[in-house]
Amino acid sequence: MSVRFGVNYTPARGWFFHWLDFDLDAVRRDLDSIAGLGLDHIRVFPLWPVFQPNRNLVRANAIRDLLAVVDAAAERGLDVAVDGLQGHLSSFDFRPSWTVSWHRRNMFTDPDVVAGEAFYLNTLATALADRPNFLGMTLGNEVNQFSDKPHPDPDPVGVDEAESWLHRLLAACEDGAPGKFHTHCAYDAVWLQDGHPFTPAHAARIGAATNVHSWVFNGTAQRYGGDSAATAHYAEYQVELAAAWATDPAHPVWLQEVGAPAPHIPAERAGEFAAATVANALSCPNLWGITWWCSHDVSRELADFPELEYGLGLFTNDNQRKPAGQAIADAVAAQKTAPAQRIPRKTALVLDVGDEHTAPARSTCGPGGEFFEAWLRLARQGARPAVVRASVAHDAEHLAARGISEVVHVPDVWSSKHA
Repeated sequence: MSVRFGVNYTPARGWFFHWLDFDLDAVRRDLDSIAGLGLDHIRVFPLWPVFQPNRNLVRANAIRDLLAVVDAAAERGLDVAVDGLQGHLSSFDFRPSWTVSWHRRNMFTDPDVVAGEAFYLNTLATALADRPNFLGMTLGNEVNQFSDKPHPDPDPVGVDEAESWLHRLLAACEDGAPGKFHTHCAYDAVWLQDGHPFTPAHAARIGAATNVHSWVFNGTAQRYGGDSAATAHYAEYQVELAAAWATDPAHPVWLQEVGAPAPHIPAERAGEFAAATVANALSCPNLWGITWWCSHDVSRELADFPELEYGLGLFTNDNQRKPAGQAIADAVAAQKTAPAQRIPRKTALVLDVGDEHTAPARSTCGPGGEFFEAWLRLARQGARPAVVRASVAHDAEHLAARGISEVVHVPDVWSSKHA
């Protein structure tokens, strides 16, 4: 299976506010630049309040504009994945008025709100279903951040309720566009935050793929340095962590977001970071694709974004290719001529974070945690370690399916054998 390469599409003109003042010619210019990198797909973000301003209304003109983007992408050989509940983007929340203030209702548990979400996602999926370049829906961007701290006004939800919500909304997508690549995604609290209601099991066992969002500003670059092995291997680590939680050894993992955030990754090193991150991720056997964040910088004309958000693009606002963009283009070209070898990882580090349903001790997987430190030590030694859950660490069939021949525990990594 060849790895897919794409980018999260952030319009050069107006950021995601472009849906309010849609300009197809501007979109086409952006897509010309993206296609010039040799990429094969984009991820697109409708703004939820713009598309569904009332619980019973999905705007026909908004759907028309979305289809125009998908069709323009097809003309340039680009497939399109579409996110639904936007949700949360670059530190801003976008929730329709019928879920906030005087209509404040829990987006995960209120029956009317969930029915409205299902109606919206089904409407999008149905409209997109006949487009041959439509990959599938992602429920929304990192919607798990609404469920727990540090969000200032969370919608509390239990682990079982979160699972039911995911199944309900993915079923709405499947009903609208049967057989497509429908997924859900989360920011890394799902893997690293004890007590978070969205769990690793949810991420890896529900949906067509496990989606990973890898950001080294989560403490990795701060603790180890922007030019460290930990930072260069972090996306690879998260892909392997995600693969471990799947019950199907062949379940695909989509590195759906990864980027080079300044100042943790200085602008002059963004290309080098991109090249190293991609090369390391490509060694993962279950990798479906890499979708870089993001296509274009946020314009300095727009206020109040966190500083790091302004410079994450592969292109400037006038569609000039940046060093990270060139690094991605080079990686794509190299894959076409000499694909990276995805050799099964023979050594696996055993992960035990308690009950698999709730993963109560998952913080050990984060930067500075014992499990992460042990995995990183193996990686520095060139082991290309996999991760295996404790419950299947002695399951010969599972290990064989993943090509694992040696299982080590965290204390073993610090023994003389692995020193």
